[in-house]
Amino acid sequence: MGLEWEQVIVHAQDPAALGTWWAEALGWVAVYSTADEFEIRQDPDRMPGIDFVRVEERRRTPSRLHLDFRPDDQDAEVTRLLALGARRADVGQGDVPWTVLADPEGNEFCVLQASPT
Repeated sequence: MGLEWEQVIVHAQDPAALGTWWAEALGWVAVYSTADEFEIRQDPDRMPGIDFVRVEERRRTPSRLHLDFRPDDQDAEVTRLLALGARRADVGQGDVPWTVLADPEGNEFCVLQASPT
């Protein structure tokens, strides 16, 4: 295949603050930073990364794309992320086995149940 997935772009009002939050949440490292851009990766030489790029306007609608994460312990991970500054989000999901959270700028993401063993 001729394509390699390099990164996901996230629009942010404060790229460094949001990128730093996600780096801490995921245990990733910053690999690039300017006043308008902040990129993190799991390891400096490993892709894909997440690149936070400055935009001036606030997001007005729910995200059309979001990330899902599968932790070892859903309850512990939700508690940890809430302590870091995430908040619970209602996107109309109803009664489901995953938890929808939002990062400090309101970008939704899901914390799934642990994988069955």
